[in-house]
Amino acid sequence: MRTVLQRVSRASVTVNGEKVSEIKEGLLILIGVENEDTQEDINWLTNKIVNLRIFNYEDGVMNTSLLDTKGDAIVVSQFTLHASTKKGNRPSYIKAARPDVAIPLYEAFITTLESKMGKKVGTGKFGADMKVDLLNDGPVTILIDTRQKE
Repeated sequence: MRTVLQRVSRASVTVNGEKVSEIKEGLLILIGVENEDTQEDINWLTNKIVNLRIFNYEDGVMNTSLLDTKGDAIVVSQFTLHASTKKGNRPSYIKAARPDVAIPLYEAFITTLESKMGKKVGTGKFGADMKVDLLNDGPVTILIDTRQKE
């Protein structure tokens, strides 16, 4: 699983002209699923996300987590995170899981994240043409890949 975490002051997702999710301060989480991903990846990743100290403390230093700040989250599926640009100029998405594999893992990720946060999270609509609006705070943008636990 690959994610792009963006610390935001606000974010929203619109599908077909209808706003389907909106948050104030928190994280916009873009997530790409691979065929090899498992619940173990979900558990590790959601634990990392909720505990990552990337929010400012009173002194302006990033030392608080999403749990500490009681921030919100929006999760948006994004198969393009698995784009391979090694050959040619047209990205290959062969590593991205097909919907029959990706949707259950995406939904399990959301359920697990909600459980760890103790509240609902916003979502996009899997496979839809989404318009994502955000005000990146910092900017703070972090990439996490469960295959490269760096």
